[in-house]
Formats: sequence, C-alpha cells, structure tokens
Amino acid sequence: MPRLFARERLLIGTAAWLLIAAQVIAVAQQGMPNTQEMVEALKPRTRSVRNLVVGEVAASAPAGASTASTVGAVAPVTATEPAAAEPVAPRPSLSMAIHFDFDSAKLRPEGAAVLDLLAAALRTSELKNSHFLIEGHTDAKGVAEYNLRLSQQRADEVRRYLQAHGAAEQRLSAVGRGAQEPANPAQPLAAENRRVRIINVD
Repeated sequence: MPRLFARERLLIGTAAWLLIAAQVIAVAQQGMPNTQEMVEALKPRTRSVRNLVVGEVAASAPAGASTASTVGAVAPVTATEPAAAEPVAPRPSLSMAIHFDFDSAKLRPEGAAVLDLLAAALRTSELKNSHFLIEGHTDAKGVAEYNLRLSQQRADEVRRYLQAHGAAEQRLSAVGRGAQEPANPAQPLAAENRRVRIINVD
C-alpha cells in the first residue's frame, strides 16, 4: 500500500510539472517576452552626458562696468535663463496581459506563469537594486469607480505574488489606474487595455 501511495504521488508531481511546462509554452506562444527580454525592457538606462548642463562663472568685471562692456565674459547658467536640454526619455517599462479570473483579482495559472518570468527578471543582477511601480489597468466597460477598485486589487495581487517570489517589499509599489489610461484610446473596450504595467522608477 505505501508503494501505491508513492506511485500516486509521483504521478501527481509529474502531472503538475507538465501543467507548468504547458503554461510556459502557452505564454511563449502568446508572444509574451521571456525573462531576458523583460530585463532589457526594464533595466535602467544610462544618462547621456549631453543631458548635463555645465556653465562657466563669468569673469569679474571692474566696478561700475556694464555686462555689455565686459569682453570675453561667459554668462553663467541661471534659473531665469535655462539652457536647452534634450527631452527626458520615458522610464523603462513593460506592459503585460496578466490573466485573472473574471471580475476578480485571483490570478489564473497562465497569469502566474507570466509573473514567474517577471519575478526571475527582478532577481537578476541588472534589476535587483531597482524599484518598480506596478500599475493595474482595465478597459472602459462598467462603472469607473468599480474599474478603479478592481485595477488596484489586481495591481496589489501582482505585487504580493512578486514579493512571495523573491522581490523585496520596499522595491515594489502598486496603483490602480482603472480605464483612465487606455493602451488603445480609439477602442476603450479593447482587450489590450486590460493589462498590468511595471515601471522602473529609479
């Protein structure tokens, strides 16, 4: 009898691993990024030297001399005369379709499979010291207040899952956006609006 139980446990364990493998394959077939692609999308970008503004101190002029009569002086960069700077690049981010049960914040197995890849990305050397904001988004179907609450619950669930899989609590914050920032503004009810976005805030 103990041998029979051991065989049943082995079969159950094998079935569980096959299920996980099937979920990962399904994620890959849906075109979701793998762990390394997630790292590349989320890792901090080095700041360009061209974004730095360096001003020289003006040469001291004799008392009573006007600025116009000072030859060779370089005017300092002041708050009233800002130097032209390059536009600030958007923060590294990644939008993902995380699957939840209908009208719920309970993760479905395929949603957990995607978050397993994300948790692995957050544990890599490139991302382990970064801080992230998790945004929950819905489509425009239903009442705005309800969508906002559901999106917050789903963002909180993603944060909880990532913490349980190795991401430190202080590295993650979560916010629900509801339907306020659709990925596809032309089609407020489109499936791509139901997503979770993670942003590197460092």
